Amino acid sequence: MKKRNKTNHKSTPEPKHLSERRKMLKVGTIGTLAAITGLAKVASAEDSKKTRYVMVIDLRRCSGCQSCAIACKSEFEVPLGVWRSWVKETEEGKYPKTKRHFLPRLCNHCDNPPCIEVCPVDATFQRPDGAVLINDDECIGCELCIPACPYNARYLNPDKKIAEKCTLCVHRVDNGVVPSCVNTCPGNARIFGDMNDPDSEVAKLIASEKVKVLNPEIGTDPRVYYIASDDKLIEKMKKEVKVGPAYAI
Repeated sequence: MKKRNKTNHKSTPEPKHLSERRKMLKVGTIGTLAAITGLAKVASAEDSKKTRYVMVIDLRRCSGCQSCAIACKSEFEVPLGVWRSWVKETEEGKYPKTKRHFLPRLCNHCDNPPCIEVCPVDATFQRPDGAVLINDDECIGCELCIPACPYNARYLNPDKKIAEKCTLCVHRVDNGVVPSCVNTCPGNARIFGDMNDPDSEVAKLIASEKVKVLNPEIGTDPRVYYIASDDKLIEKMKKEVKVGPAYAI
């Protein structure tokens, strides 16, 4: 058998202009990635400077007095049978060893509110400060947003025939006054403020306490935080999140 002659194939040098172009593309790609990363950091920094209103509810202070629900009813003249803010009550144990728990409820003013997506006329919107609101003049009362809310926070006003819910009392907040329910709570269980302001009480509570939100797994990013003496308390009451109060004021 004849042996094949081994030939050393040397790679042909890349033309200089192609080599230079490759280097430029590489540098350009790195520069673009750096620019995108830089912009993302700037955007993140800018977002942290924006006002983001939230509510912190300290269940250790809540006595279930319903003052918040009454204040809300009065502030907005909410009709009987419906509510913007209420206190869910639940009882555990057997008589005579029973214990009552209270869970104040309201719109969670989520960062990813599903109610906005389902509105066919864009009546529901979110302000830059996080408050989710409804334009009364645009709402057609189709009720699509009511079941879309995973927190059962919306209702159809039987008189106006439009959807309504908690607004964080933005008409008060814009004038430097806290929401009516916060102002009325005798136990100071409700705390309202800007979570992006490190000096605010809500920011300090969120940073220092084991705060919880309702149904975090559904991805709505709710901005109503709860502080509980028992870490399992909210979990015990979550099964009743879709249920309204025992009575309507």
